[in-house]
Amino acid sequence: MAFKRKMEEKILDVDAAMQGSLIFKEAVSLRINGKFEGSLETKGNLTIGPTALVLADIVGDNVIIGGKVKGRITAKDRLTLLPSAIVEGDIYPAKLNIAEGAILEGRCLMLHDFLNSEELARYLEVDLNSILEWANSGKVPAVKEGEHWKFERKAIDSWIASGKIGK
Repeated sequence: MAFKRKMEEKILDVDAAMQGSLIFKEAVSLRINGKFEGSLETKGNLTIGPTALVLADIVGDNVIIGGKVKGRITAKDRLTLLPSAIVEGDIYPAKLNIAEGAILEGRCLMLHDFLNSEELARYLEVDLNSILEWANSGKVPAVKEGEHWKFERKAIDSWIASGKIGK
């Protein structure tokens, strides 16, 4: 007999001016309504409210933008730009939803289930030589196809979560 447990949802609503690095290792629902400057790394849902001003690089699972964001955004599951969104910077979503009225000034490179060496270097924000060294030494989960390495994004995300990156 299988038991289903409803996990208590962790919700954090920030309506203040903050500066620094916010990193969440467990899934949360984070909503920013004020000003934030620095870097954000979240699991779960991140919502940038319509009154928010965020000057930060963002890495998250499900990212919803309603306010103004200046910085690089990586959304591992989905990036949604609401009609009131103004984004200045490059975006890297697995899935993308842009509502009519949203403004995007920057490049969009979609995340795929499999990344090549250059895409993985951008995804992890490390240099290409490190990626090739890790792949050749077996430190990173990879598959070699001919002369080229392929990296499954879900395996890479698990590898990062396990803390093995760079070891």
